[in-house]
Amino acid sequence: MIDAEPRLIHRHLSFGWTLAACFLMLGLALEMLHGFKIQWYLAMANETRRLLWSLAHAHGVLLGLLNVVYALSLRSFPVRGSRLELVSGLVIAGSICLPSGFLLGGIVVHGGDPNLFIVLSPIGGALLAIAMPMVAYSFIQRK
Repeated sequence: MIDAEPRLIHRHLSFGWTLAACFLMLGLALEMLHGFKIQWYLAMANETRRLLWSLAHAHGVLLGLLNVVYALSLRSFPVRGSRLELVSGLVIAGSICLPSGFLLGGIVVHGGDPNLFIVLSPIGGALLAIAMPMVAYSFIQRK
C-alpha cells in the first residue's frame, strides 16, 4: 500500500492551477475578440469555432479546479492504494485531452465541422470517466 505522496498532491495542485490559469486567459482572449467585434471570430460562418473555443475555456477551467480539489482531497483525507499513480495519470491526461480537443478542433473548421483534433475530447472524457469512479472508490474504501 502506498500513502498519498506529497509529490502527487503537489503535481495536481500545480497542474490544476496552471490549467485553470491558462484556460481563464483563453476566456479573456475570447471576450476581447467578442468585445472588439473581430469578424474572424464573430462571423456566422465561425459559429462552430466560437462554440468549440467556449467549450475549451469552460472545460479547461473546470478541470483545472477538479485537479486542485483532487489534490486537496488527497491532502485532507489520505488514501491508501496501489493505483494512485494510475489514477493521477488518468486525471491529468483526461484534463489535457478534453479541453485541448475542443481548442485544437476549432482552429480550422471545414464546413461547420471541427478538424480531426476533436477526437481528443472524447478520449479525454473517457479517461476521466475511468478515473472518477476509481477516485470515488478509493475514498469510499478509505479507513
